[in-house]
Amino acid sequence: MLKDGEKGAVLQRDKKTYAIVPHVPVGVAAPEILRNIADVAEKYNCAIKITSANRIAVVGIKEEDIDSAWEQLGTDPGAAVGACVRSIKVCPGTTFCRLGKQDSLTLGQELDRRYHGHKLPAKFKIGVSGCINQCAENCIKDIAFTGKADGWTVLVGGNGGSRPVLAQMLTSGLSTEEALELTRRVVDFYQQNAKKMDRMSRLIKRIGMDQLKKAVLG
Repeated sequence: MLKDGEKGAVLQRDKKTYAIVPHVPVGVAAPEILRNIADVAEKYNCAIKITSANRIAVVGIKEEDIDSAWEQLGTDPGAAVGACVRSIKVCPGTTFCRLGKQDSLTLGQELDRRYHGHKLPAKFKIGVSGCINQCAENCIKDIAFTGKADGWTVLVGGNGGSRPVLAQMLTSGLSTEEALELTRRVVDFYQQNAKKMDRMSRLIKRIGMDQLKKAVLG
């Protein structure tokens, strides 16, 4: 039996089959990628599940078929388990949505390129929403970006787990480049100061929001 995350596979409820999650950055996929995923699911008699994190899971695959399924998919696994930056949840933003104020897909894609799967003391979730409707569920992300007319508002410390915590505002009015630089500072500070299995919310509770602001904002 594989460990969770080994070969990009997650053991399912039946304790016999697995789900594999091909990485689809920011949830935008060309038609040929979707066709390929469907072909793999059909070949191995699996279901396809669109997850709450905008991932596409191929569910019900046997352990002996995992390697050949990944070979056919030809993609990297999505970071669905483990102490790392998970797949980044991103709304359509100004690329597609009439309500968008900022380009969430561009910011999200760069965050994905830099951080997806990055090892950290605990799981770390990032959300990017192009407007104040926050379709990426910013309020329960470790760090999140909300697009407004004057730039990005940054929230930190959200957690939607068994003990939910709402994110707090860190700063606002940032350009995309400034948002990326601030993300680097926050992730570095978290990596250096969080205890094992501490989410960002627990770190903030221990050190205080003022201390985090002083460390990452200057």
